[in-house]
Amino acid sequence: MSKRAISTEQIHHPYRAPEGWDAHPVGVFKASTVLFKNTADLHQYRPRDGKSYRYGLHGTPTSYTLAARIATLESAEHCLLVPSGLAAVTLVSLGLLRPGDEVLVPDNVYGQNRYLSESLLPQFGIHYRFYDPLDAAGFEAMLSEKTKLVWLEAAGSITLEFPDLLGLMAACKKHGVLTALDNTWGSGVAFNPFEIAPGVGVDVSMQALTKYASGGADVLMGSVCTRDLALHERLNHMHEHLGYGLGQNDVELVLRALPTLELRYRAQDASTRALAEWMLSRPEVAQVLHPALPDSPGHAYWQQTSSAGAACLFSVIFKPEYSAVQVDAFVDALSLFGIGYSWAGPMSLAVPYDMSRSRSLPSRLAPGRVVRFAIGLEAAADLQADLAQALAALAG
Repeated sequence: MSKRAISTEQIHHPYRAPEGWDAHPVGVFKASTVLFKNTADLHQYRPRDGKSYRYGLHGTPTSYTLAARIATLESAEHCLLVPSGLAAVTLVSLGLLRPGDEVLVPDNVYGQNRYLSESLLPQFGIHYRFYDPLDAAGFEAMLSEKTKLVWLEAAGSITLEFPDLLGLMAACKKHGVLTALDNTWGSGVAFNPFEIAPGVGVDVSMQALTKYASGGADVLMGSVCTRDLALHERLNHMHEHLGYGLGQNDVELVLRALPTLELRYRAQDASTRALAEWMLSRPEVAQVLHPALPDSPGHAYWQQTSSAGAACLFSVIFKPEYSAVQVDAFVDALSLFGIGYSWAGPMSLAVPYDMSRSRSLPSRLAPGRVVRFAIGLEAAADLQADLAQALAALAG
């Protein structure tokens, strides 16, 4: 037999690694095409069940392993992986809502969920309304036969009000309305989303794995978890239509970070609480927003459900006499805080916000400009010194 061309030999090389290899890191399997043994194997039905292989887009041993571990982290039975946190939000809303349905969204929701609700869902004939997450009675009065999904977020985006989760979920259960929680802040550490209290839990929990699960500020990814098989199948159906897929090197990075997730969460939580409490003493500050602080909106609700954790975020409202220009100058004066979005990475971040553009309901907050801090893995003492020098520049 004549020797085949180099390209043919490389593509059809007969060598296969022997069985018996095992290591703690999960192997990285990268493929679009999945090879079948023969045509009978090709024609065999394969459900999208996290066990069968059909095509690289649907899953590899690497991504199936990550999905199983995220399901365990969330105390769930089923998990779907998507390319980002926003993709997870989109999957839930499009998977569970139909024309004529209504979704209720907390007024302090993640900005991209707000934008999705306002701009994309109406194109599909889906209605939306914003609610006050601290007013369970007022919320229940909003529920109607058209309400098919309620988004929950604990704690709220930017201003970190902690919702009355037990009251909101009790109202939803009473009226038979599905609940979806953005659990990125809790991350599977602060509380169990499916058992927040005995007999009380959400129907769907999603995360931006971009944040704590990744931990390195270098991966975009999301997850959607359920305990209910019928809900999972509805979401799985939409997942396939949307064509969501993942790069397996990204999956590898999240798998590598998961063993240290709780360690990082606890360390960043401790530094964040210390810095938030220190900021309370500053004369430039009108209000410090952090669920563990007694005067922060929703603190009592945080104590009910989440006192085991409080993540790495806190926000400061500067007194009204400080202008937007001055507050921006304060942020610019920080040397250890990067200026940029996202959080839960190793570097601390600071971002100023104009809240008038991201709220629909009357505010419970003190007037003034908001700066949100995401505390990384630097020493808290070094971050405090940096905040002090930037505040001195603000005063000057």
